Order: sequence, then structure tokens, then C-alpha cells
Amino acid sequence: MSDLTLESTVKLHTGGSMPRLGFGSGGLKEQVGIDAVEHALKSGYLMVDTAQQYQNEQEVKTGIAKSGVPREQVYICTKWQPPPEGSNIRMTPEQVRDEARQSVLRLDQSGSGKEYLDLMLIHHPRPDAEGRKSFWAGLALAQKEGWVKDIGVSNFNVKHLEALPAPLPAVNQIELHPWCQQREIVDYCRRKGIALQAFCPLVRIRKDKFEDPVVVKIAKKHDRGVAHVLLRWNLQKGFVPIPKASSPSRIDANKALYDFQLDDEDMKELDALDQGAAGRISGIDPATLPE
Repeated sequence: MSDLTLESTVKLHTGGSMPRLGFGSGGLKEQVGIDAVEHALKSGYLMVDTAQQYQNEQEVKTGIAKSGVPREQVYICTKWQPPPEGSNIRMTPEQVRDEARQSVLRLDQSGSGKEYLDLMLIHHPRPDAEGRKSFWAGLALAQKEGWVKDIGVSNFNVKHLEALPAPLPAVNQIELHPWCQQREIVDYCRRKGIALQAFCPLVRIRKDKFEDPVVVKIAKKHDRGVAHVLLRWNLQKGFVPIPKASSPSRIDANKALYDFQLDDEDMKELDALDQGAAGRISGIDPATLPE
């Protein structure tokens, strides 16, 4: 992993590729969101992650436009939002496709008539297997029509993934950090060639995690911050972390990951921090989501 750079990509089983580090935009709205995305791209990030649920796709679009970085050099990932839990709303694949199309128009600023997204995910596995199949068929339609290059899922467990019809998801975005390693899902995705994006890679800066003696010791050993250690662990595990930040200094710091490497002992100690479901920060446990 010593040859990793900010420009490194991961090869997807579809033949496409995705940057190894992304910029997360969850919770970044209005001018704060615009400025954060603009700065992230100007400073070298190659991927921006958003979602319909975040209600900031327009801000992401504006930030991309203000950055001056050409559209073809920005990898845009968003997440399609299933109907609310308990709503009993059923959608046909065509309805899902049409709703997904709105995200493309909110995010691609080219105005060329050939707008596209690089990756679209189903944000949650609700409500049930029947619903997921219809939602997945809708994203597959979008991909077939060419305005979404790759499709994937988020918060899906092994049973959810096994029940999906073709095509195989390119990506599964789940919570991943040393205290929540989701090894069963990770092992399954690796066997199938499904790339893993990591949300909450910085554990939302939780004080008890950032002051964990093991992580603090490793950070001091490398003369780096705790955030650097957590993100570098993600990279060396083969995951694609998508850290969120709003201040320019933190955005810049979160990409300063390529001039040091965690050794085998560091990785072993960090791996030993796994707490399973108890280590979750997001409160989302794929194992307990509807089958």
C-alpha cells in the first residue's frame, strides 16, 4: 500500500474505476456545503459523495461548478432514497428510474443534455425483498440507459445482497472503522468483487474513540493525528473512505495520508479493536434491517 496516492483508484468488477478516497457531504447544506465541496475539489479530492436524503445535491452541484474542475474529472456518487419505513409505498422500476433521474439533473452541471452520474446507490434495504428487487431493477434501467455508469447499494447485509437479482452491485457503502469492521459483509463483498465504501470512517470524532489508547499510541508513533491513522487503516484494508469535513483545514488534513504507512503490528492492534455491533456510530445495523 506504500504506492497509494490521492489519485489512486479501485477497479470495479464492471470494468470501471473509482477513486480510493472520497469527500463526504452528509449534513453540509447551503453555503457551507457549497464552500466545502468547492474547496475539496480544488485541493485534489476526486470524488464527492452525497444522497437524496441529505437534501444537498444542489449545493454539491454548485460547489463542483465553482471549483472549476471539469465534470469528467469529478466522480459523483449519490444515493437513491427508498420510501419511508412503514409507508407501504410500492414503486415500479420505471418510477424508481424517473425519480433517480432527478438526482442527475440536480448534480450534473454540464447542461450538455448528456448528464450522467458515476455511481448511484440504494441508500437503505427497506422495506423488504420485493421492494428491493423493484428498486434495484429501477437503477438497472438507469444504468442500461447510460446516464448512471455504475450502481450499488448501502447498508446491505449478506442476505440482502444474496437476494438481489442481476446485475451484481459494484459497491456496498457501509460503516467501517476499527471498532466496527463488519467482517461477514466485508468477506462476502470481497469474494464477489463488490467494492466497499466506508462511511463514518472518522467515527464522527467521538471523544472516546479519538482518545482510545491504542489509536493514540499509533498516531504518536507516526507523528500523525488520530484521523490520519483511522483513514489510513481504511485505505490499507482496501476500503474507500469518504470522510466529511466543513473547514478547509480539516478537509486538507483528511487527505494527508500518503507519506506514511501503518505497519503489520499497527494493523493488528487496530483490527483487535473491533466491537462488532456495539462499535457502531451510525446506529444502522445491517444485520437487523428487514429481510
